[in-house]
Amino acid sequence: MYQLKRQQLVKTDMATCWDFFSSPGNLQKITPKYMGFDVLTEVPEKMYEGLMIEYRVRPLLGIPMNWITEITHVKEHQFFVDEQRKGPYRIWHHEHHFETVDNGVLMSDIVSYELPFGILGKIAHPILVQRKLNEIFDFRFEIVEEIFK
Repeated sequence: MYQLKRQQLVKTDMATCWDFFSSPGNLQKITPKYMGFDVLTEVPEKMYEGLMIEYRVRPLLGIPMNWITEITHVKEHQFFVDEQRKGPYRIWHHEHHFETVDNGVLMSDIVSYELPFGILGKIAHPILVQRKLNEIFDFRFEIVEEIFK
């Protein structure tokens, strides 16, 4: 199992930060365009436990792939968790944590994931997957900085 951890100071108050990140419609805004990210299901303004969301992404070579995630835990103004139900990973568990600090909200992401295909997945991890995830989260960091400047 692999893990990606990121933190970012979001320069806004908790209510504004939570409203933005707990709205499933905003995920497309913080995902790189080249990922071809499309939400296929109708989504509410605010997430809730049990919400299933289907996406189409094109992470490699423009090949479309469907991905279904479930919002499994929500504690307003503190954290939420999404888990893959169908998609490219064997396991995908993404925790989003929010904490009020001086000058804003400290947002922490913890992504625990496992790849399919045994040894081939292990080979692909540093070459493709880890690099792509870092690139996506780097993009998110920049976009969030721009939105909340």
